[in-house]
Amino acid sequence: MPADPNRSTGSAVDAMTTKRFRLCGVSLLSLVLAAVVGCDLEPSGTAAPAPARAAETKAEVKRIEIGQNVFLEVEGKKRRVIVSASICLTKGPLEQLLTRKDTKEHEAVLTADIDARTLHKALLLSGAREGSPVRFDPYKAATGQTIKISCVYEQKGKVTSVRAQEWIRDANTKKILSHDWVFAGSRLIPNPLDEKNKIYLANDGDVVCVSNFESALLDLPIKSSKANSELVFEANTERIPPVGTKVSVIFEPVPEKK
Repeated sequence: MPADPNRSTGSAVDAMTTKRFRLCGVSLLSLVLAAVVGCDLEPSGTAAPAPARAAETKAEVKRIEIGQNVFLEVEGKKRRVIVSASICLTKGPLEQLLTRKDTKEHEAVLTADIDARTLHKALLLSGAREGSPVRFDPYKAATGQTIKISCVYEQKGKVTSVRAQEWIRDANTKKILSHDWVFAGSRLIPNPLDEKNKIYLANDGDVVCVSNFESALLDLPIKSSKANSELVFEANTERIPPVGTKVSVIFEPVPEKK
């Protein structure tokens, strides 16, 4: 039997008493700047040469492993999170875009061997603002910073990058999903077997959802039923690569309007 995924794996998680993750003194930016200056000297008596031009500088891309299959990529002021995943389903109704390994692969396009708490932490490190999961009775949609999700994969020697929405369509209209996800943040609840280590609900599989779940780490900010008979979305089979294809799932916080 696999180890309990909800048990804490590090001091940062053990210290949690709320859903907020405290980030502690980790230096993430290590940039290398270079400037090349050059000018041609004119013979004596000619006009002064034009001022030297500095060559454009490019920030170093630094990838930091936050946890198993979860990485933070930093390039200057740009930050994004990358999750190593694979295709687990290409046809049928959906509740998730991305689920956790050995949980809800029958309802998701992608699966990843991750601890959802690590993805939560990585999103915070990327600068994303978490909000709140969906609420019912009365209904209130999930909130949080908008997260752009892209999927990069290689097939027959060709690397392809697509918006994650292209793999999901409305089951009735057959139109591609038109909404972005928001960083809802899931929830922590007491663990009856270990009062010191709370349970992070997204680890049950609700990592990136297309049906509304109170446990969702990322959810759609629209009403989308989770009842099996009322599921709104389905896999866009024609556009999804074969089951087993390795995929890098890229999460990029969308700047919020001031």
